[in-house]
Amino acid sequence: MSKMRIKKGDRVLVTSGKDAGKEGKVLTRFPEKGTLIVEKINMATKAVRPSQKDPRGGLVKKEMPFAESKVMLVCPKCGKATRVGRAFLDNGTKVRVCKKCGEIIDKA
Repeated sequence: MSKMRIKKGDRVLVTSGKDAGKEGKVLTRFPEKGTLIVEKINMATKAVRPSQKDPRGGLVKKEMPFAESKVMLVCPKCGKATRVGRAFLDNGTKVRVCKKCGEIIDKA
C-alpha cells in the first residue's frame, strides 16, 4: 500500500531513471502497487494486433507504469519540486501543503 501524497492530475518531476529531470502530469495511479503513469514519461513500444477499435494495428508508443517513489510533486505556486506536508484548515479539512513555500496545494 502506498503512502505517497500524489494525486491524479498533479504535475510531477521524475527524480531518477532514464527520464530523470522530465516533468509531466499524472494520468493514473495504482496505489495497491505503488506505481503511476505520467504523461510522456516511461514510453514503451508495444505491438498491437488489429481490432475494430484500431484496424491498422502495428507498433504503438504508450506510457508504462513506474514506481511513484521516483517522482516529486511540483508545487503549482512556487514551481519547485517539493515534499508534501499535511495541514488542517479552520473547518477541519485536511489539505496538502508545499514544504518549500508553505502554500496549500489542494484546490479549495
